[in-house]
Amino acid sequence: MSGRNGLISTAELADILGQPNLRLFDCTTYLEPAPEGSSLPYLAVPGRHTFEAGHIPGADFLDLQAEFSDEDTELRFMMPGVALLSAAFGRHGISSDSEVVLYSIGTPMWATRFWWMLTSLGFENTAVLDGGLDKWKLEGRALETGPAKGHTPATFTAKPKPGFFVDKHATFEATTARNTVVVNALGPQFHKGLEPSRYGRPGRVPGSCNVSAATLLDSATKAFIPLAEAETKFTTQGITRDKRVVAYCGGGISATIDLFLLHRLGYQNLTLYDGSMGEWAKDASLPIETD
Repeated sequence: MSGRNGLISTAELADILGQPNLRLFDCTTYLEPAPEGSSLPYLAVPGRHTFEAGHIPGADFLDLQAEFSDEDTELRFMMPGVALLSAAFGRHGISSDSEVVLYSIGTPMWATRFWWMLTSLGFENTAVLDGGLDKWKLEGRALETGPAKGHTPATFTAKPKPGFFVDKHATFEATTARNTVVVNALGPQFHKGLEPSRYGRPGRVPGSCNVSAATLLDSATKAFIPLAEAETKFTTQGITRDKRVVAYCGGGISATIDLFLLHRLGYQNLTLYDGSMGEWAKDASLPIETD
């Protein structure tokens, strides 16, 4: 799948369903309001119920928070250690000869998050389904119901790459670094600090620009907008190929939509601030900017 540059269409996926080395995964999580008085910004609810109600035939389900996130932090969805991830991906049958296709419901951000994680571990044979389950269903394609059947466990061999994730200190340094652009993938109202933030102080990382992940998608089909349109959105904000990019959002999820499209456009020096505003907004020692 390397020739697809990370993206696979619904028609292309339909042609390879049933191939023995295909590993197809629904990655959906839902963010639901936290109970009143809770310190959490939201509840992370795995999309297993919607998976069982209808999924692409042969798909397995990946629970990001339960299996693929660091449990030793209050922040949701943080990248865990290599050993934990390797064991989890291996449990789901991913080995060096697997072709992995990822999709989610409503937004591709859960699929692009797993794409980013797998790519950071040196696993290249990964594609995100353009439009996810939404487009698949719009086209009237076949669905399967019931629990995931899973795959025979395999040995996942990680070859971690440096530079895919940065912490708050490196992000702070990036705000004044030459040839570096910090980009916020949240909506403009949150970027400007015009609405209350569920993460803490409203506003943004100082000096960051805004390319909202939602503007990179077709609202009807949930497919990605054409690459030329995406590039215009990035270059308008000063994001060019000669610069390092540090992307963030609320919890390190929607920013991977920006990173996915930048990767497909050929940008090389891409980084995710994993803690994002879930960490930054609560840390009073860090500066925050509003309009």
